[in-house]
Amino acid sequence: MKTIFEIQQYLKKYGTIIYIGDRVADLELMESEIIELYQSQLIEQREYQTALLILRQEIQLQKEKKSK
Repeated sequence: MKTIFEIQQYLKKYGTIIYIGDRVADLELMESEIIELYQSQLIEQREYQTALLILRQEIQLQKEKKSK
């Protein structure tokens, strides 16, 4: 996984489609879904860490854009 799109596609494999309309809320919900999948032992630690890193970076970027 290298992009938000790839994370979305990954979540689709588990039947999760996320679209609220607010980009930050979408990203935060994706983050919680990834955490839940990891805690359920459905995804590997490496995938979990990579996805969280990408999501948190994008959340930070979006919040910075909103504050400007």
